[in-house]
Amino acid sequence: MTSGLWPDPTGRAITVNSSDQALFEWLLAYGAHAVTHGENPFFTHLLNAPDGVNLAVNTSITVYAVVFAPLTFLIGPPATFLVILTLNLAATAYAWYWFLSRFRPVPGADPLVRSRLAAGLGGLFCGFAPGMVSHANAHLNWTAGWLVPILVWRVLRLREPARWGRNGVILGVAVAIAFSIAAEGLFFTALACGVFLGTWALDRSRRAEVRAAFPPLLRGLGVAAGVAGTLLAYPLWLHFFGPQRYHGTGFDTRIHAEDLAAFGAYPLRSLAGVLGLGTALAPNETEENSFFGIPLLLLAAACLVALWRAAPPGRRATLRALAVTAVVFAVLSLGPQLKWLGTITDIPLPYALLDDLPVVNAALPARLALVLIPLIGIVLALAVDQWRAAPPPAWRRRLWAIGFAVALLPLAPMPLLTSAREPIPTFITSGAWRAYVSPGGVLAPLPFTLDVFPDGQRWQAYAFAHRQGEFAIPSGFFLGPGGPGGRGRIGPVPRTTDALLYQVAKTGVVPPITDAERAAARDDLRYWNVEVVVLADQVHGAKFPVHQDKLLQAATALFGPPQRVHDVWLWRVNPDTSVDDSPVVD
Repeated sequence: MTSGLWPDPTGRAITVNSSDQALFEWLLAYGAHAVTHGENPFFTHLLNAPDGVNLAVNTSITVYAVVFAPLTFLIGPPATFLVILTLNLAATAYAWYWFLSRFRPVPGADPLVRSRLAAGLGGLFCGFAPGMVSHANAHLNWTAGWLVPILVWRVLRLREPARWGRNGVILGVAVAIAFSIAAEGLFFTALACGVFLGTWALDRSRRAEVRAAFPPLLRGLGVAAGVAGTLLAYPLWLHFFGPQRYHGTGFDTRIHAEDLAAFGAYPLRSLAGVLGLGTALAPNETEENSFFGIPLLLLAAACLVALWRAAPPGRRATLRALAVTAVVFAVLSLGPQLKWLGTITDIPLPYALLDDLPVVNAALPARLALVLIPLIGIVLALAVDQWRAAPPPAWRRRLWAIGFAVALLPLAPMPLLTSAREPIPTFITSGAWRAYVSPGGVLAPLPFTLDVFPDGQRWQAYAFAHRQGEFAIPSGFFLGPGGPGGRGRIGPVPRTTDALLYQVAKTGVVPPITDAERAAARDDLRYWNVEVVVLADQVHGAKFPVHQDKLLQAATALFGPPQRVHDVWLWRVNPDTSVDDSPVVD
């Protein structure tokens, strides 16, 4: 899947989500820089100068940044990003194999799945299901699916009466790690565990077992909460009460909800998708969270029925809990209003009751469908394990084999699409920027850094990883306050100058630049404390081409004639925020 990046990690990027790749590369570089320079890994003023960015309410992947810091300094953020992405995918498949083949419901019992073939099939599905392949488009948080079986294992272990303290400590540490890497995934895992265990506990055949397990479970959860709360005290304070926090993502939950038809559709980066059977039912190519295809849905239902018929009462409680959890999360993933074939209908859904709740409003409903991946994987593994232990007649085995092939082969993942990325200017790589920017001073890349223009953060990441020092930038790709209804938004609320240059970069149309725009530009430069404005010869547009020539024309009209330094155009800003047009050329 990642083969397109390995020949040249620093020269290629994931095509459909190069902006998120740039963000995660920056997070890895900044985390390594913060650890080695004694800076705050959860808040920085190097982005969004002068206000800064609360990384605790962003996906800061702090654990990854710290653990892989030596590798980041050795091979650079792009290559480290690629290593983590590849390891995430492999580790997720293996972790689910490990859970299925090693977890015992009670000490001394058989593992959940006795057949390694069955466990391997379940692990491969959980690691490379359509949702995982979709999020492999640069999401280091969501591809860290290996966290889920570890968390589930430790939750289920809390029932052990003699080890509730030890198990609580281990779970608390795992929760702290998961919060750092994928807080949204941790939240979904907690909800899924609650629904599953609640459904399982209501089964009459399990009442005595539930009564015995309840006290150590509560004590263990208390220990886990104490350990996780201690480790996460500061980031949690920042998350809920710190500066530059926000509540809610600012994304429209009606749009970022799963289309009902998407459950039976095929994803774009699958064998079926490459053969032309893919659809565009997701908000974007990184959010194909279900896309199981009708054959797999039918197969999973048939496996569940077959398991139910052969299961003793105790196993039926588990199967019922799996089915109920799948239905609950499938319905919630549809969002507040039913969407069908891309059309949002007026039919209200249960998620509408949850949409404004704290924490819930910071998640995207469509991603709740990702919970179905391990549920389906477990059902498939249990079914294969049962048939390995008690083989059905030959004709039925052949029928099941055909069913598995028809359901799973079309979902075989294809390599991620990649493309060449614009090189980092020599002005940055040579360290020449240090002659124009004071330590920690503000350098303003044009166009101003956003998700669609990630170059500024790539430049910063290079400087961090190569120990050149640090410079701040206005704006940036992050989530912060200022969105509709008091919710979050991507980047800061635009000011006059960055809004004007954004439109020029996108459309190629240079509006009349009057003294009013020049005065606003001076005010904005003063607000950002900018020391130098820089425009590279090649500018990356993550969603559309950047009109670099028109951007140079507009910037010259705003700031005056630029200087040519290495391979960039540069405007030096005097302390009084007027632009210095002295002809310094390197």
